[in-house]
Amino acid sequence: MIDRYCVMGNPVGHSRSPWIHTRFAELTGQSLQYVAQRVPLDGFAAAVSALRDGGGRGCNVTVPFKFEAAAFAGQGLTPRATLAGACNTLRFEGDAILGDNTDGIGLVQDIVVNAATALAGRRVLLIGAGGAAAGVLGPLLQARPAVLTITNRTPGKARQLADRHAALAAVEGVPLHTAGINDPGTGYDVVINGTASSLGGGDVPVPASVLREGALACDMMYGPAALGFLNWAASHGAVPRDGLGMLVEQAAEAFRIWRGVRPPSAQVLAELRERMAREAA
Repeated sequence: MIDRYCVMGNPVGHSRSPWIHTRFAELTGQSLQYVAQRVPLDGFAAAVSALRDGGGRGCNVTVPFKFEAAAFAGQGLTPRATLAGACNTLRFEGDAILGDNTDGIGLVQDIVVNAATALAGRRVLLIGAGGAAAGVLGPLLQARPAVLTITNRTPGKARQLADRHAALAAVEGVPLHTAGINDPGTGYDVVINGTASSLGGGDVPVPASVLREGALACDMMYGPAALGFLNWAASHGAVPRDGLGMLVEQAAEAFRIWRGVRPPSAQVLAELRERMAREAA
């Protein structure tokens, strides 16, 4: 029987994950099936249980189920998923469940390798304090920037997120701060948007002074949802980068967790960008 995997979410029809993982399998000689599965908002645990009981080997989890996935994994959470409080990758091995969060390592890999931008010793601003930001903060700290600041419309949420990561920040020797959304500091080397500000066509929530000339400005979203932030960044002298590389790199880490093989993510990212450009033409 072929090993089965899927991505679970709602909505999920737009997901690029089936194409990505199918391509990973082709390039690494792995035999598997990977599909997108739309799950009712009140049906996540039942859907995962059905996949597992039916012989499925694992799944990716996207909005709005990452917190439920962490609860489902229970004691099987990895340290990085525990710290994030959210899970985007489940692996089933007999009775055991492994729950992990590959978002942060995917983002760091995309910035450092694909975008050839160092994080170590740089000033980094993370916009947002929700699930997306929580998923990436740990690996960002492990990349050892000179300072990392979190800003959010609700200051209390930013402080809670910083407090949860304070011990890791101390171990890595990284000053971890929070700042108000209207005065988050100036001249950052890397600015990461972990909010959904672009989705509704809203304004970028921080002033342009956060960007030093030539800064890397990353949005965790891709496609039309990222355009507002990317256009804003470019218009203020920054280098814009969408979340497509993060998507591919977090998928590559999930594939490694499932199959024990690291796929050629840079090749697949280039192919996916070409594919999406043809679709948009």
